[in-house]
Amino acid sequence: MLWGAFFPDHLNTLTESVTDFISDQFGWFYIFVLAAMIVCSLFLMFSQFGKIKLGKEDDEPDFSLPAWFAMLFSAGMGIGLMFFTTAETISHAFISSPNAEPGSEQAILESLQYDAFHWGFHGWALYSIVGLILAFFKFRLDSPGLISATLVPLFGKKLMHGTLGQVIDTLAIFATVVGVASTLGFGSAQINSGLTFLFNAPTSFWFQLIILAIATGLFILSAWSGLGRGIKYLSTINMWTAAILVFVVFLVGPSIYILKMFTTTIGNYISHFIEMSFDLKPVRTDKQQWIHDWTIFYWAWWISWAPFVGMFIARVSKGRTIKQFLAGVLLAPTLVTIIFFSVFGTSALNLEQHGMAKLSELATETVTFGMYEHYPLSSILSFVTIFVIAIFFITSADSATFVLGMFSTGGELNPANTIKIVWGLMLSAMAAIVLYSGGIDGFENMLIIAALPFSLIIIFMVLSLFKVLKNKRVT
Repeated sequence: MLWGAFFPDHLNTLTESVTDFISDQFGWFYIFVLAAMIVCSLFLMFSQFGKIKLGKEDDEPDFSLPAWFAMLFSAGMGIGLMFFTTAETISHAFISSPNAEPGSEQAILESLQYDAFHWGFHGWALYSIVGLILAFFKFRLDSPGLISATLVPLFGKKLMHGTLGQVIDTLAIFATVVGVASTLGFGSAQINSGLTFLFNAPTSFWFQLIILAIATGLFILSAWSGLGRGIKYLSTINMWTAAILVFVVFLVGPSIYILKMFTTTIGNYISHFIEMSFDLKPVRTDKQQWIHDWTIFYWAWWISWAPFVGMFIARVSKGRTIKQFLAGVLLAPTLVTIIFFSVFGTSALNLEQHGMAKLSELATETVTFGMYEHYPLSSILSFVTIFVIAIFFITSADSATFVLGMFSTGGELNPANTIKIVWGLMLSAMAAIVLYSGGIDGFENMLIIAALPFSLIIIFMVLSLFKVLKNKRVT
């Protein structure tokens, strides 16, 4: 963080060269890791192990299905989804396409197809496996709520309770802190953009700092009130608000076109699923950079976020069976994600296709608000969007403080409020300093670099789970 604050250009340049090397040399490895997570998820869902409870036999779920889904979705990708739904679609269609000429019919159709690919089954399969393993070891085997605890069957207590285990748990903390701090920077910039659109607010670091300070106070308050109140209520409110927002955009936007694109996207996503999953463009060197910038970047991003999201999902999933857990985490968010991108992305595509707006020329955080200008109820939609982003901002941050509290207190299920407050203040301070210095690209690159060793840890976690299941210690 200090490196990014005082020497942002040096950090950005050096880490960019490292991430380019990783993408080029290990991109194939990330491809296989994410594909393996999908295979493992489907196998466990439909195997004899699907009936095993994440907890004791008489344990019941702590949260209702709607509240559970709202929390895992809010922690998993809420703010990122609001940030990229329009901008990423426009980029794939009109700026840089994976296969076709930008602006062509194929590029437009592929834009939503690759949105679904990057935000769908692969990322959620990874989250589901990591979350399942953490929940299984914590609630079924009474292990500490730590990444290292899931590796004891493979490496033994001596190693995992020693320096190596501490290194692994520290890496999980590092990935969580860097990822969430970067996301808080995204959120501040997008809220600033929305307020500028609505009220002509200044676009500056100091205004973003005010936004960050207000949000920090709110998410610390939410984290203080605990899972059953603050995070649960905010997540539920936000999912309903987001659902209403999607419905209204669907109504005021090109509704029939959205339905057609939604249907076609599902078909293209399914029919090209295997091809996209293993395509590294080894011959088309002109398109390899696109794969590195998007697919490999996303796979590394999801891997680096896996300890945070996985632990949070595990924490709220006690009492569910493996089959229920995997079906809920894998299927429902993927469907909702495709709906989000279809509604917002298609509405944006419609404007650019017909020459009504040049959204491709706008900054990433401004594209959604630029789209609203050309549809009815633009001010209302902008205001609701800012509200949704703000709540997703708060739920992502307070989920992170909760998980960081667990990771840094030996796996405590309910870390002390003082611990959560300290983490909350540190997260916001890091986000503010990196925003001010312009070092956010370097911060993101550090996250991608951390994903490489953590991908190996995830593989060992899966092997450890299957070793326990094979030894029939649980049935």
